[in-house]
This record gives sequence, structure tokens and C-alpha cells, in this order.
Amino acid sequence: MRMSRRSLLAAGTAAAALTPLPAAALPAPDSGHRLRTGFERLAAAGYASLGGGRVGVVTNPTGVTRDVRHIVDVMHADDRVDLTAVFGPEHGFRGTAQAGGSEGRYDDPATGLPVYDTYLKSGQPLADVFTASGVDTVVFDIQDAGARFYTYIWTLYDCMEAARLAGKRFVVLDRPNPVTGRAALGPVLHKEFATFVGRQPIAQAHGMTVAELARLFNGEFLAKPVELDTVLMSGWRRSDFYDASGLPWVPPSPNMPTADTALVYSGTCLFEGTNLSEGRGTTRPFELLGAEGVDGRWAAAAGELELPGVYFREAYFAPTFSKFEGRTIGGVQIHVHDRAAYDPVRTGIALLVTARNVWSGFAWRSETLRWVSSRRCACTRSATSDGRNPSAASTSAAPAGWSAISASWL
Repeated sequence: MRMSRRSLLAAGTAAAALTPLPAAALPAPDSGHRLRTGFERLAAAGYASLGGGRVGVVTNPTGVTRDVRHIVDVMHADDRVDLTAVFGPEHGFRGTAQAGGSEGRYDDPATGLPVYDTYLKSGQPLADVFTASGVDTVVFDIQDAGARFYTYIWTLYDCMEAARLAGKRFVVLDRPNPVTGRAALGPVLHKEFATFVGRQPIAQAHGMTVAELARLFNGEFLAKPVELDTVLMSGWRRSDFYDASGLPWVPPSPNMPTADTALVYSGTCLFEGTNLSEGRGTTRPFELLGAEGVDGRWAAAAGELELPGVYFREAYFAPTFSKFEGRTIGGVQIHVHDRAAYDPVRTGIALLVTARNVWSGFAWRSETLRWVSSRRCACTRSATSDGRNPSAASTSAAPAGWSAISASWL
């Protein structure tokens, strides 16, 4: 029987379904609602579940404790764990690189630990990196944003596969899905569009935590399973948005400055594949959208749809980098007023359709972006089973059309 999000979560609660490390190795879950991350529970147990071997951590600036100390710094200073390497994803371990970049191989000035670059590496080349590092166990701790095309979950996937090839144990430390785990939204990726912004067929807004995704990847998508352990959170409810966690928000990437960004990202990131600005170079990336020649008609057209949970404001802004750098452009700002009712994917598609309808300059980008052409990027980010461009459907028909594609997975 194929594993899906539905079958994984239906196996019981998230904690029961994932069957984490042996109970004796971890403290009992809190009786109250206070959330404890996977790392908090691991550290409270004295890192016993890591087995005393040499440990390498795949992480970035989000791998922090409640008092914003980085877990690498914490583990390096603790004699109970033998931390010997760090592996950096897109944007780097310390987060110094912009989108589509990384930090390369260097020694971390704070700890002296070797930092290896995983970005755009997969399969045997990445397995060779793990082998060269000399670690026995690879630990993953990165905050996700809840969208299929946010690259860290595919860093997780690639690292799991590489750890299997290198004969390494793999441990995932869980963190909250910042936009809840209530439901999956949008289409499931069609395999012919697989890239680093979508390796496997999961929904556009997947509604899972990184530990749940790791279990799904291991049970359904990897060629052979890796030796996987997951250290779950305690005190997390699937209906919780990030602010309920009590955890500090550390930007997972330079253009994900707040949890509000994550709320809209799974829909408005589609604008990366168009000639409109997706708000990079502003203080509200993915909440501000626009282009030269766009005026108040776009906000008015979007508002007439009366989409649940959201208002659209006519807005003007001048990005400091990326598209339209230094030029004042017109567009919309998204204002989410009811998070529970808001559907980011439906909203993103509606904004694509209305932008095309009211602005004659709308176009798909034709130049090559990072690992995939932008027109294919848009299809990859939101692909139906026949690969249609997401703006080709009407604002009402697109979500209905996805139901048959997604039903078996959701």
C-alpha cells in the first residue's frame, strides 16, 4: 500500500505515526501546551539517542534554541555530544547568501568546525561529502515554511538519500509547520516536472512538519530507506500557527523575514515565474506584488472575488534589488485578516489570473533561473497533471480541477 500524507497521519497522532527514538532515551512529553522542539527534547535527554558517534548537523540560522543560541554552538560546547561537522544548505549555514547561493566550504570561525556545502548536490556527490566528513550520524534541524517549493525540504530529501548511500544514520529534529498542519492545499506535483523546487509528488502547501515529511520520504520516495530516527516535538497542535509556539522567528532565508511571509508564500511565490515583482527587495516580500504600469485596477479586480480571509490594497513601492530595482512600481499588498479562512494557493492563482486580465504587460519570464527556466518554474511550482500554466484556469475552476489529482495524497 502506498504511503501518503493521509495514510501517515491516519495511523494515529503525528507522534504515534512517526514512532520516534526509544522512549527511554527521551523525556516524557509535557502535560501542558508548551511546545518543545525536537532539539529541546534531544538535549534534555543528554543526546543519548545519538549513540555517542561522530555527529554532523545539516542546519542554517533557524537551528536555534528558545533563547536564540544556535544548536551548533550549544552542541559544540557540550561534552555529551561529539559534533565534528556542519552541512550548509541554500543561503548557507550562517545565512550569508541570497537566493540561489550558498557559502561554500570553510571552517566556522565561532567553533572551528568544518562547514560543507550541500547546495545543489545530491546522490553520490553528496554522499561523498558525508563520507569525507567522517561523521557517523547526520542530524537535520531547519525551520520549514510549509511550501513544496521551499528548498529546505528537498535538502532534507537529498541528504536522506545521500546518507543512505554513504551508510550513515539520519536523525530529524522536528519543528512546527508555521502555517499549521491542518490541511494540504493545491495540486500535487506531477513527476515530469520534478526539480530541486519539487523532487516528489506532494501538495503545493503540504501541511506537514519536517519529521512527517522525512517519514513520508523514507516510506514512499527513497529508492531504499535510510536508517531514520525522528525526534518529535511535544505540545504542538496541528491547528497552531507559528506564533502559538512561543518560539522566536528566525528568517529561514533572506526573503522570509516573518511568519506572515510564510503564510502567503505558497501562493505568491508563483510570481517568481512572471515579469511581475514578487516583492523581493522590499520589507514585505511575497506580500507586495507589482510591476511598472500596474495600477489600482488589479487590487479592485482581486477584491471583487471576495476571497476568504484576505483583503487587497492598491500599493506602490520601489524594490531595492531584484526585479524593478530602484524603480517605483504599482501593484497590490496582501492583507490576511482571517488566517483560518485564508487559502494561500487559491489566492495566488486568483492574483495571477486577475493580473493577466487587467495588465496587458503580463508575461512569463523566458530567461533561465537557477536550476530551471522560469516558465517551467511556474509550472513546476504549481503543476496540474497535464502541466497547464496555473493562470490558464479561472479563479474558481483551478481549485476544483485539482481535487482529483490530489485526493489520493491529501
